[in-house]
Amino acid sequence: MTAPTITGERADLLQVLAKHRGFLRYTVAGLTDEQARATPTASALSLGGLIKHVAAVEKGWFAFMTGGAAALEAEPSDWENGFRMTGRETLAGLLDAYEAVAAATDALVVDHPDLDESFPLPRAPWFEAGASWSVRRTLMHIIAETAQHAGHADILRETIDGQKTMG
Repeated sequence: MTAPTITGERADLLQVLAKHRGFLRYTVAGLTDEQARATPTASALSLGGLIKHVAAVEKGWFAFMTGGAAALEAEPSDWENGFRMTGRETLAGLLDAYEAVAAATDALVVDHPDLDESFPLPRAPWFEAGASWSVRRTLMHIIAETAQHAGHADILRETIDGQKTMG
């Protein structure tokens, strides 16, 4: 069976998201678990923790795009360890989990019948009361989140061993 050819807006969304996911993956390439777990800057961020966080956020927003706020809120979250690579986690395992989430999101972009479908956002102080996001708007949020954290990751990696993702 041949995969469908994706063009236009959906292709653009997938391409930009893949680019920023690729930056994250490149930034952690070749690291040991200890390096991925390290917090080399003034913040508590680690490279493994960023991969873990971005995967969890994308998984949550995937749930939102397929089932609305109730589905997003039903996703388990570990706020304490959400940005931290715990001692039992491996970088390879975190990357595998991220790959699975990415594949599901990519399939949704290809197969979703209407990127204009909207869902009310969950009640939270950071969301405008009564606001809704379309599938498209949610995808743009995932792209922005991924790009922001790819930049964080670049700073962490450069602090660990001098490698730069860009520049």
